[in-house]
Amino acid sequence: MMNNMPEVKIGIVAVSRDCFPESLSVNRRKNLIKAYTEKYGSDHIYECPVCIVESEIHMVQALEDIKAAGCNALCVYLGNFGPEIAETLLAKHFDGPKMFVAAAEESGSNLVQGRGDAYCGMLNASYNLQLRNIKAYIPEYPVGDAEECADMIHEFVPIARAIIGLNNLKIISFGPRPLNFLACNAPIKQLYNIGVEIEENSELDLFEAFNKHAGDERIPSIVKEMEEELGTGNKKPEILGKLAQYELTLKDWIEGHRGYRKYVAIAGKCWPAFQTQFGFVPCYVNSRLATQGIPVSCEVDIYGALSEFIGTVVSEDIVTLLDINNSVPKDMYEEDIKGKFSYTQKETFMGFHCGNTSSKKLSFCEMKYQMIMARSLPVEVTQGTLEGDIVPGDITFFRLQSTADSKLRAYIAHGEVLPVASRSFGSIGVFAIPEMGRFYRHVLIEGGFPHHGAVAFGHYGKALFEVFKYIGVPVENIGYNQPAGMRYPTENPWG
Repeated sequence: MMNNMPEVKIGIVAVSRDCFPESLSVNRRKNLIKAYTEKYGSDHIYECPVCIVESEIHMVQALEDIKAAGCNALCVYLGNFGPEIAETLLAKHFDGPKMFVAAAEESGSNLVQGRGDAYCGMLNASYNLQLRNIKAYIPEYPVGDAEECADMIHEFVPIARAIIGLNNLKIISFGPRPLNFLACNAPIKQLYNIGVEIEENSELDLFEAFNKHAGDERIPSIVKEMEEELGTGNKKPEILGKLAQYELTLKDWIEGHRGYRKYVAIAGKCWPAFQTQFGFVPCYVNSRLATQGIPVSCEVDIYGALSEFIGTVVSEDIVTLLDINNSVPKDMYEEDIKGKFSYTQKETFMGFHCGNTSSKKLSFCEMKYQMIMARSLPVEVTQGTLEGDIVPGDITFFRLQSTADSKLRAYIAHGEVLPVASRSFGSIGVFAIPEMGRFYRHVLIEGGFPHHGAVAFGHYGKALFEVFKYIGVPVENIGYNQPAGMRYPTENPWG
């Protein structure tokens, strides 16, 4: 298992305006730390003990302390009104994701000397952040008691993990997009805007590296891993040696090319010449790397790989990349879905890719050949797909994209994979998303999104929304599946 995900350590710094009792911030910080550690443990937080920040000098002391403690994220805690200049300078000079939360008042019997006015101070803090062009995460309702603020900080952990990850990510791509795949266009300027590096290579470079791995002494051990993973689904044992050689090629490329970046995602080539030259398709290897925390997108989909990485670090789980592929036939809907689940036919669709989904996210799996490619190529060069129905359960379908106009756009939709047999081929599932038909028309089509979407296994929309906001996606460019009765701007009022 490669280490391809940051560990988050949030420095919690309490602040105080000098005309308010410092004891308010001291005691409230202690209560906050106690509430967090009792509920979530101490792995992700560090209590800055050197001072309560009241001045710019205190700000420098606190900044040096949390940096020395190895903190890579910051929580500014307004124990009372707070010093708007010092606290925002702290955020300005801290290199990493930051959040602001504020203490609620504690008792109606202590509203004279014990009143902190952090409710008011949060307004000034947010205004000062905007004055200085500082990005910070502010929860939906950022004022709470110790337990509520502890929950807010815990919700910040996956957001911070994604921001840190993106600031240390390199996407490695191989080859231009296949012919007729302009849909996955990738204007790379926005990658640099959000702090991501990219290394674009020729598939000829990859082919050379692959050939140099012929006879690699590590191949047998990778083949054994594959055999154990596939079990009775190992229907193409003759291809495992080449797949193992390819997996080692990618892993060695990552280690040799990550440079100063800590984390890597890959946008890989898989057709049209890949099969005839390499002698297989890379789908199963892509699935194995995803299982190991290294997202690999198909068809040189750079923003697909980026989306997969974000989903991986937010969910701390395996993700996959699927085509928003085909409608569910009416007869299949009538037989398997209607009356059993509360979805209309237009709220269902099938998510599919040739065979790139982790075996851990499939109800069953078999190594097969790529049927679509085999319509025009010899079957023996199309082997290497991992096929099976995707596990039922909650999912988040999402994507971050620099679209044709080179602007950052994104979408997020909660839904589920239904426990309905696909009756089809590939890595595939029957998906249901509330109001999918309208979302499909007025977000996916209207927003110019390609057919590839990332799938996280669980509902992570809240964190993803905050990540997209933090990295600079305009809120109006983040689409979601709006409920019935809430009209999209482009939706015909007369239906």
